[in-house]
Amino acid sequence: MELDQDDIHRIAHLARLQIEGQDIPEYVRNLSDILGFVEQMNDAETGHVTPMAHPLDASQRLRQDIVTEVDEREKFQAIAPQVEEGLYLVPKVIE
Repeated sequence: MELDQDDIHRIAHLARLQIEGQDIPEYVRNLSDILGFVEQMNDAETGHVTPMAHPLDASQRLRQDIVTEVDEREKFQAIAPQVEEGLYLVPKVIE
């Protein structure tokens, strides 16, 4: 797909970008190349390709789901300034 300068002006306006006049030919060339590449990719036959969740066929290493820490909630709440029904009370910070 070939773009022209008017297309670049419209795209810049929609994107709320300010483009200098001398830079417009470079934008025309670069965006036209990008759109040409997208068209080339769309022409590739992919009907026989199975969709993948990830490009690498890798599996996660998972750890055992076992408790490794000791419950010290009572110890920490005993030294807290204010606790009510197992919750820490803190001063209000948002009005």
